[in-house]
Amino acid sequence: MLADAGRFDTFIFDPAAARALMDAEGWPATIIVLRDLGKEHWDARNIFPVGTLIEDPATGAAAAATGAYLRATGAVRPPARIVIRQGRHVGRPSLLTVDVSETGGITVSGTAVPIR
Repeated sequence: MLADAGRFDTFIFDPAAARALMDAEGWPATIIVLRDLGKEHWDARNIFPVGTLIEDPATGAAAAATGAYLRATGAVRPPARIVIRQGRHVGRPSLLTVDVSETGGITVSGTAVPIR
């Protein structure tokens, strides 16, 4: 997590180095970087050096993983609904709603900008 809005908005990364880190750690697809906006709203940037994009604008699977992570760490108190903003850094803003149950599944819904 990054608390500083300026750093969150302007950080850059080397896709090859990110991919090497992911391979070394056995991480499958994305690195999620979060910023807590308060009141169960979050900014997310998803580093995605394993595909044709380097930063994914809307990631349902990562949003579900974020909900599970926030539940496991006590950052949210279930049942909870969190809102994740993602994609504005790559010109494709999305808004994902994540419903976090007390146990079990996480439900993700939302909007995204279509890629044509």
